[in-house]
Amino acid sequence: MNDLDSVTRPPLALIAGPTASGKSGLALAFAERSGGVIVNADSAQLYRDLDIVSARPTPADLARADHRLYGVLDGADPCSAARWASMAKAEIEAIHSEGRLPILVGGTGLYLRTLLDGIAPIPPIDPAIRSEVRAASVANNRAALEALDPVSAAKIGPADTSRIARALEVVRSTNRQISKWQELKVGGIASTVALKPLILLPPRDWLYSRCDERFAAMLDGGAEQEVRALLDRKLNPDLPVMRAIGMREIGQAINSGPNLCHIYQAGAQATRRYAKRQYTWFANQPPLDWPRFTKPLTLQTTPEALALLGARD
Repeated sequence: MNDLDSVTRPPLALIAGPTASGKSGLALAFAERSGGVIVNADSAQLYRDLDIVSARPTPADLARADHRLYGVLDGADPCSAARWASMAKAEIEAIHSEGRLPILVGGTGLYLRTLLDGIAPIPPIDPAIRSEVRAASVANNRAALEALDPVSAAKIGPADTSRIARALEVVRSTNRQISKWQELKVGGIASTVALKPLILLPPRDWLYSRCDERFAAMLDGGAEQEVRALLDRKLNPDLPVMRAIGMREIGQAINSGPNLCHIYQAGAQATRRYAKRQYTWFANQPPLDWPRFTKPLTLQTTPEALALLGARD
């Protein structure tokens, strides 16, 4: 990208990284300095039902800066990456029309990749094929995929039931391998904006300690009541809102009645595992020229991180 491109394209800041890495706090500081608008890129924080469990911005945070796409969906309304990308595009365009800076903040890598790179234009899957694939065992589906799409099979773990089924139903329904569809991605905005990204990858021991502290704070802040209210609605357990980190652990505690210490240990462990997966993704998947900030975010290091985003005192 040449200098003229970066001047003529509207700016878009991006702060991403694993849960508890300090994204929201950094975004608030950056928004206050830049007059920017924070746009949610976290799948759980979309749902108004998950105020506490998703660590959504507090009323005090919302008063400090303009926030978009937080708590905008009901838990019964599932959101895909493509749907979120469409909503995010609309918000980004609106913010640009106001002459302000959109600041994408979140840890859902699939959402960010879909928005920036686009999505494969895969046609609707034949319902009969989908039913057949979903009814088969993962072993049978794996064997079928290896025969029809060995490239995809080699990239997918043998126990990854969902991805194996998806790749198999695509090739059976369209007669084209999913990897070929993915080469045709459309709708991404990366080429239309001047992107200023920053990936937060703090030391793991610091991050995991923050995960433990966050889950403890959730329990103290009423997470159990929030989960109980969702369970009382008898929603489909496969909905995204029901699979949020912490939901299963707190839900099992409500149903079986273990003590508070057990709830904390299970939930904190689930949060750390999720952070570990996110850490690996953000360490390896984004382009190598995206800056990685590897220090703990503190009052002392925040100015350094802000400088990487172009913020000045």
